[in-house]
Amino acid sequence: MIVLLVFIGILAVAFFYGVSLYNELVNVKHAVAKAWANIDVLLKQRHDELPKLVEVCKQYKQFEQKTLQKVIQARSQVQTARENHDVAALGLAEGSLRASVGGIFAIAEAYPELKANESFMQLQHRITALENAIADRREFYNESVNINNVQIEVFPASIIAGMFNFEAKTLLKFAEEEKRDVDIKLLFK
Repeated sequence: MIVLLVFIGILAVAFFYGVSLYNELVNVKHAVAKAWANIDVLLKQRHDELPKLVEVCKQYKQFEQKTLQKVIQARSQVQTARENHDVAALGLAEGSLRASVGGIFAIAEAYPELKANESFMQLQHRITALENAIADRREFYNESVNINNVQIEVFPASIIAGMFNFEAKTLLKFAEEEKRDVDIKLLFK
């Protein structure tokens, strides 16, 4: 009788421990989804602001059309990666978009009337604030992904993760050009 009670006690502890591990894995998985949703909201807001910036710049006939086209193209790539939840493609597209938008801001230095335009200044501040928020959220997303990936690999949680198909997530990596130092001379050519 005592052996049976000990066995039932061990099974109960193992069951509740397994449930606890499962719940932790679910919490971590949802933290990753929440972190991605936060990035997605900011990307959508920036996506909505960029056409306004392009339109303000187009008002200045001599403004470089090639630079505006780069922004439009990069914006489209980010939108496609965002809609497809393709984290790897998003990282590359983000680098391209950030460089293109930086190009607009750098070229705007040569257009005093554009720099003085109130709409341009507001959009520049808004987009810069969104860029900073995206960088913060990207860091939080990568932290959540790291926690998720560690949790599904450690023993004994790996057993529960395997049984219930918890998957590793992809880190949002920076494009190589974002890691390099900025060449200021190139921005003003």
